[in-house]
Amino acid sequence: MPNPEIPGIRACVFDAYGTLFDVHSAAARCRDDLGGKADALSDTWRQKQLQYTWLRSLMRTHADFWQVTGDALDFALAAVGLDDPAMRQRLMDLYLELDPYPEVPAMLGRLKAGGIATAILSNGAPAMLDAAVESAGLADTLDHVFSVEDVGIFKPDPRVYGLAADRLGAAAHEICFQSSNAWDAYAASHFGFRVVWINRFNQPPERIPGAPDRQLSDLSALPELVGVA
Repeated sequence: MPNPEIPGIRACVFDAYGTLFDVHSAAARCRDDLGGKADALSDTWRQKQLQYTWLRSLMRTHADFWQVTGDALDFALAAVGLDDPAMRQRLMDLYLELDPYPEVPAMLGRLKAGGIATAILSNGAPAMLDAAVESAGLADTLDHVFSVEDVGIFKPDPRVYGLAADRLGAAAHEICFQSSNAWDAYAASHFGFRVVWINRFNQPPERIPGAPDRQLSDLSALPELVGVA
């Protein structure tokens, strides 16, 4: 067994969207029909999706992530000048079967085989997460899927991170949390998790409380960090 760089870990908990699943894969599958608007639409869709979670949390007007995703898509379609109900429906349907990043299935399998509990902790609504996990073929490598719907507020509210610790019956420092969203990684660190920021797009560090323990460009090396051969 390798000497873990992050010792004492009982569970690895993952953000879903952008970390395990490629949020841009829905628009990518429609690239031929969207033409030159695919990238702009996908980028705006993701930005507004996140903004709406934060705004709804601050406004105390929670709606589940499926509604937020649809509202964000409506904004993105308007922003690129598209009024196409059939395309909207197609994109929403594809969001239920996003592509996993290539290294994800094998990485989760290694963690499970090494005795590390695996879980998702996501803004996603339960039905969305179940569909994505099933479509990606990850159900056998995940022990738990936790949704913010159980606390009724989005990340980075500390109650979301506390949900995972409570459900896993583990202290915060016994959980290694992974997210490609820097704000999520920093907030989880501030909560008390050990954190690996999956910086897939070489972003600069955030200027908010928290400090991830490690930074990786993808999830391939995670098992070694927590002591799994």
